[in-house]
Amino acid sequence: MANVPITSLPQASTVAKTDQLILQGNSTQRATLAKILADLGVVNPDTAQDDMLQLTTPAGAAAHNCVYRGKALGGSVTSEQWAAIKAGTFKNLYLGDYWSIGGMDYIIAAFDYWYKCGDTACNTHHAVVIPRSHLYIYKFNPTNTTEGGYVGSDLYKNGLTQAKTTINTAFGSAHILNHRESLVNAAINGAPTGTDWYDSTVELMNENMVYGGRQFSPMPNGATDPWSTCRNYTIDKNQLPLFQLAPWMGFVRNQWCWLRDVSSKFGFALVDGNGGLGRGEASGDYRVWPAVGIC
Repeated sequence: MANVPITSLPQASTVAKTDQLILQGNSTQRATLAKILADLGVVNPDTAQDDMLQLTTPAGAAAHNCVYRGKALGGSVTSEQWAAIKAGTFKNLYLGDYWSIGGMDYIIAAFDYWYKCGDTACNTHHAVVIPRSHLYIYKFNPTNTTEGGYVGSDLYKNGLTQAKTTINTAFGSAHILNHRESLVNAAINGAPTGTDWYDSTVELMNENMVYGGRQFSPMPNGATDPWSTCRNYTIDKNQLPLFQLAPWMGFVRNQWCWLRDVSSKFGFALVDGNGGLGRGEASGDYRVWPAVGIC
C-alpha cells in the first residue's frame, strides 16, 4: 500500500468528520477530518454555528450589535468573557445570549450602547443586559404625581435599591458600569421641564430604548422653546439592538413594566404586557424591569 500513489485510489463519494485521512510530511500519518479542520482554524463540525459566527463576524460592537444568537452561556460570566468585554472585541458574545444567575436569565441587549456618551465620556467597553422577566413590583410614587420627574420619584430614590442589590450580587459590583446619564428631575403638567447629569448604574429603560422613539412621553409643540417647556434631553436615543432584531423580546408577556418617561401629570410610560404601548398612574402597582451595563 505504501507504494500506491494517492491519486490512484478511488475517490470518496461522501466524507464524514470521523473519516481517517493520510497526511504525508516528514513521515506518513493519519488524522480525522475533524482534527484537520480544527487545527487549520476552519469550521469545527461539532460547533459549526459558533465557529461560523466567529469567522464571519468582525470584532467590536458594530458587528456584534447586528447578530442575534440566543445561546445559554452558563451560570456566571467566565474570565474569557470578561476579557472580551473589557477589550471591546465581544468575542463569542452575541445579542440574545444569556447567563442564568440566581433564578433569573440576564440577556445581552446591546454592546457599547453608552460608549463615548455623557457629559463625561464613557470610555469603558460594556454589554447591556436586561432580565428576562421583571424583578419585583413597585409604585412609582405614593400618589399620582410626576412633578419630580424620574429623579424625584420614590421609585428612583428607593425602589431601585433591591434591583441594584440583586444585579450586584449576580455580576459583582466591580463589574457594574457606572456612566453618566441625563435624567428628568422636574415636570409641570405632564411635561418634563428639568434635566441634569447623574451617575447611573441600574436604571429603568426609556421609550427610545424599547421602541426606538417616543410614544406616550410628550414632545415639544413647536410654538415654544422646547428646552424649557419639554425638556426630554437624553443620551438613550436609540433602540436597543436586541429589540430591533427580536421585537418579541421588547416586552414581557402579561407583565406591565415601568419605563422612566413622564407621560402625563398623573403617570409614567409602561411596556404593555400584551406587546403594545402603555402608561400607568404613578401610584399603580407595576413591575421593575431595568437595564444595566456590565464591564
